[in-house]
Amino acid sequence: MIQISLHKKLQAANGKVSLQIDLDIKKGELITLYGESGVGKTSTLRMIAGLLEPDHGKVIVNNTTWLDTKNKINLKTQKRKIGFVFQEYALFPNMTVRKNLEYALQKNQDKNSIDELIEIVSLQELQHQKPIMLSGGQQQRVALARALVQKPEILLLDEPLAALDAKMRSKLQDYILKVHRQYELTTILVSHDTGEIIKLSDRVHLIKNGKIKTSGSPLDIFTSQHTSAKFTFVGEVISIQKEEVVYIVTVLIGTNVVKIIAQESEVEELEIGNKVMVASKAFNPMIQKII
Repeated sequence: MIQISLHKKLQAANGKVSLQIDLDIKKGELITLYGESGVGKTSTLRMIAGLLEPDHGKVIVNNTTWLDTKNKINLKTQKRKIGFVFQEYALFPNMTVRKNLEYALQKNQDKNSIDELIEIVSLQELQHQKPIMLSGGQQQRVALARALVQKPEILLLDEPLAALDAKMRSKLQDYILKVHRQYELTTILVSHDTGEIIKLSDRVHLIKNGKIKTSGSPLDIFTSQHTSAKFTFVGEVISIQKEEVVYIVTVLIGTNVVKIIAQESEVEELEIGNKVMVASKAFNPMIQKII
């Protein structure tokens, strides 16, 4: 169990924000902090990591106190077992992939863990290349592997896939899920991509005005109704056309284009560019706007 209580006054682009975040996270969960820019999501990750000091608060991880401002406990970042993956890859340009990973090893830590990580994120053929020779997606895989070298108790992901195209982002999401499950990680993600959040998250915490307004499963947060559909996908509306008494809604799901027959009631609030959930129940597709 991870207990987090963080309070800090922040200066955001839209003015001052009084950040008050209280979270209980179960070991092994992947949760997402979601909200508009400037509400304090990244600042929360930085305070958990020890890179930013709160005005007051606590961080207790599996019965170990990382932070307790009242009792003047504040472990340095190096003493907190965290892995942090940023949107910027932050790799050492003069080092090969393998050397970037080895640099993160602790003293006396077994180097065999590097071979395991390289295999998990499919970097075997790239391990002796330098970052400049790698694509953005490949560099982010290196950054993800490096964050796991010290077997963190918490993996922090600050919009790590935002700069990638849809196809590469989908592949990296698969890698994140793979390492999260294989290493039995507790992971905290910051993302604005609703499709990504629905795919990855166990729970979502919606932050408004510096506070958690609501929490729940991704479908609870982003859709207005539950569905027992066997298959669900998230995509973006790229076309809405009326055909006699029905509508044809064209949705981009990853790199695939899907056409859905919809009733007028289903498209009343839809516009091109909306994120939607497409579900299939007994071969009867339904489409629903994501809030």
